[in-house]
Amino acid sequence: MSWDVIQQSLPEFAKGFRLTLWLSLIGIIGSVIVGIITSLVRYFRVPVISKILGAYVEIGRNTPLLIQLFFLYYGFPVMGLKLSAEASGIIGLIFLGGAYMAEGFSGGFNGISQAQINAGEALGMNRWQLARYVVLPQGLTLSVPAFSANVIFLIKETSIFSVIAIPELTNTALDLIGMYYRSNEYLLVLVIAYAIILIPLILLLDWLERRVRYGSFGD
Repeated sequence: MSWDVIQQSLPEFAKGFRLTLWLSLIGIIGSVIVGIITSLVRYFRVPVISKILGAYVEIGRNTPLLIQLFFLYYGFPVMGLKLSAEASGIIGLIFLGGAYMAEGFSGGFNGISQAQINAGEALGMNRWQLARYVVLPQGLTLSVPAFSANVIFLIKETSIFSVIAIPELTNTALDLIGMYYRSNEYLLVLVIAYAIILIPLILLLDWLERRVRYGSFGD
């Protein structure tokens, strides 16, 4: 184990670190937006659209991100649409994450008491008002555990971006290992880099879950 090798690799890992954070942030935000819209449409059983989005959720959750990335990066150019590696990675992460987020939010929305919905309807609320004032506030609170798990899952999935040569953390480590054959040093830095991202985030999400916890989630 050479600490000089580790020190010399830090600038390259810093670039990969920043890119991993950026891609994760965009992917998570996009996944949350897609997930909320999808779960609301399915919750209110909007004709036709809810069936289409239900099929999307099943496809998104039951196909590997690796295959989705290959389709976006290598398949789309055959159809005349060429995407950059980063665009393919972000779209793939949102496609995958949106499906998982939709299932998580659906679980929260379905956990809302029917009496709450009936009370809103009795007050004359339309679907938009029910979604805004009844379903979203309570459903998102109930969805925090699933949301937390999906955020961690999506950040770890960015490691697959290495297959389409996006220079994130895993790709950086593999490139350095291929050039200098110092596996121990570079893998150690890789593990530490992911720990720096994930451990504080896990603690933050755990704190958030405790803040919104009630009823079936504990004391």
